[in-house]
Amino acid sequence: VQLQASGGGLVQAGGSLRLSCAASGRAFSSYAIAWFRQAPGKEREFVAVKPWSNNREKYADSVKGRFTISRDDAKSTVYLQMNSLEPEDTAAYYCAATRRTMRSTEGEDYDYWGQGTQVTVSS
Repeated sequence: VQLQASGGGLVQAGGSLRLSCAASGRAFSSYAIAWFRQAPGKEREFVAVKPWSNNREKYADSVKGRFTISRDDAKSTVYLQMNSLEPEDTAAYYCAATRRTMRSTEGEDYDYWGQGTQVTVSS
C-alpha cells in the first residue's frame, strides 16, 4: 500500500487543521493506520491510531481531547482532525500502515509510511 499525507500548514495557536492520509493499493480496510510526528531535534512520537473494522482508536496523552482520528474506507483515507493546536504540536506528521497489530504505538510495527506533511503552530 502507498500512502500520501496532506493538509499541513501554518496556523495560529488555538486553531485547527485536518490532515488526510490517502492510500492506494488493495485491502485498505484491513490495515491499521496511525499518525506519528517528529519535531526538529526530537524523536518521532506516536500521535493516534485507527484500527481496522470498527475497533476503538488510541491517542497519545498529549493530544487526547484535541485530536480525532477517523477513516473512510470507501475513500481509502484516514483523517486527523486537530483542534486547539499548540506551538508544541509543530512537527512533520507522517501516516503509517500495518496489518500486524491493531493499535500499536511503536513505529517499528508499521510497514508502510507516507511522506511527511509539515504542521507549524505559531504562538
